[in-house]
Parts: sequence; C-alpha cells; structure tokens
Amino acid sequence: MSRPAPGPRELARSYRYCAAVARRQARNFYYSFLVLPRHKRRAFCAIYAFLRHSDDISDSLDQQHDCASRRRLLAAWRQRLVRALEGDYGDSLLLPAFHDTIRRFAIPPQYFFELIDGAEMDLAGFHFRSFQDLYLYCHRVAGVVGLMCLHVFGFSEADREEACRRAEACGIAFQLTNILRDLREDADRGRIYLPEEDLARYGCTPQQLHSGCADDAYYGVVRFEAQRAFGYYKEALPLLGLISADCRPALWAMIALYGGILRHMETGGFPMLRRRVELSDMEKFQILARAWWMRLHGNAGRACPPLPWQSGEFLS
Repeated sequence: MSRPAPGPRELARSYRYCAAVARRQARNFYYSFLVLPRHKRRAFCAIYAFLRHSDDISDSLDQQHDCASRRRLLAAWRQRLVRALEGDYGDSLLLPAFHDTIRRFAIPPQYFFELIDGAEMDLAGFHFRSFQDLYLYCHRVAGVVGLMCLHVFGFSEADREEACRRAEACGIAFQLTNILRDLREDADRGRIYLPEEDLARYGCTPQQLHSGCADDAYYGVVRFEAQRAFGYYKEALPLLGLISADCRPALWAMIALYGGILRHMETGGFPMLRRRVELSDMEKFQILARAWWMRLHGNAGRACPPLPWQSGEFLS
C-alpha cells in the first residue's frame, strides 16, 4: 500500500543529502552536473547517490564483509528499492529524492534492478570469456545508467530508439574507460574485466596485470580495448544532438572529461599499471569553463563544439 508522499521539507532534506554525496564522491561528473538546470541537477545527484550506494555494497565494503554478507546486503538493498517504489523509504535520507526523481522524469524502474544485477556479477567473481560476456556486465552497470540519464536529459519521442541506443553506447564507453583506468587496482582485488579471449589473443595473462608487468602483450591488449572504447564514444556522440538543448553542455562536458582520460592513457603510453590516469585540474577547468560558456550563450542547435580530446586541445 502506497504511503503519503514526503513533505516539502523532507524532500528538500533528501535532495541536499544526495547533492552532498555527489559533491563528495562523484569527482569528475559532479562538476558537469553543475552545468545542468537546477531541477535536472538535483535529479542527477539523486540518481548518483543510489548508484554510489549500490556500488559501495559490492566494492567499498570488501574489507569489512565477506562475499556472503555482501550478497545479503545487496539483497536487502534490492528489497529496499522495491519498498521505495511503493513510497516506503524507512529512515533513508537518499530514497525520498531518488523516488521523486523516478516519478518526475518517468525513469523505468527496471534500470535500477538491472544495475543491482550488475553489482551481483561482481560479487560472483564473474569471468568474462568473451566481449559478449563483458558487454552484458557493462550494460548492467553503465549502459542502463546512460538510459536513466537520458530520461533526465529529455528527448523527442520521435528520436527514442536512436537516443536509447546512443545513450547506452555512452555508458559502455565510460565503463570501458573505467576498466582500463583501474586495471591494476581491480587485479589486486582479484577482478579481471578484460575478456579472456582478448588476453589470450595477445598473450597477456591476469598475473601480468596483478604484478604490473607491462610488456608487448600488455600493450597489445590495452591498445585493442582502448580502440574498442573509442568506437563506443564515436557511436555515442550523436546523442548530443538528440537530447534537450539545456542539457547538451553537461553531456558534452561528461564526454570531454571521460574521453579525455582515455586519450591521456593512449598518449601517455598506457601507464595504468603504474599510476591512475586523470586529467589535470587545469584541463578539467577548461572543459567546464567551455561547458558553462555553452550554457550561458545558448546551444539551441544540434551542433556542439569539438571535443578537446579529439583535436588534442588542452591535453599535454
């Protein structure tokens, strides 16, 4: 049975909580949220807070809980999602804003259940024999996030099919970037996301990723995966012309930031086994300054400025 909707004060408190989570933990993405109109920025923070909590159950709690206990925590979180969709938030500071966002932007709840399915794949220690296996994982933990965000961005019903395809590709591109950036860190936790067939093709072993041994086999496989990721960025780029004009600067900034990380990996010789690759503060500032310029001067057309990492602009 549905419960009364939260009052304005409770809802405002929940949105403030979600904004604090995003500001503290979203790192690159939070600053692109700031370019959004206020009501959409609040929605992105609420979605991010849900995603962050889901991810923390399978990742950040590794040292405190064994696999079985994390499975129970994730199952309990799934049930909390079911109850939240019925209007029962318990004592959660996160869920009122999260549910309000789902209703306001008509986001299909199935996306959030699929995301939890992806977190469960991490707990299962899933081995990715082929890219088809990896794609399923990427779809669940990132492709559906692109679809969630698409509903907040806004799009024409006439463009639905193409917009959904491009939004999922954007999520896949971001996740492949994450996988490459975090190769050593994930390997140290016993998680190898690169498909076994790709590792075998280039003669690279999981042990090399764990030990930090960068040889020709390592460089071969990571170059291959980077080009695959760039392919998904290319597929995602037309999404900029399919979403509402008031959100194009923010999406442009997200793609510029994450694609820039991937380009840095490439131009830096794929040093991911030695250090985590990031954009400099100056590069981030320049990207976000341009996004703000786009918002302040309007971007009614479907064309957006070239991305910095496509031309080498900003990148050292």
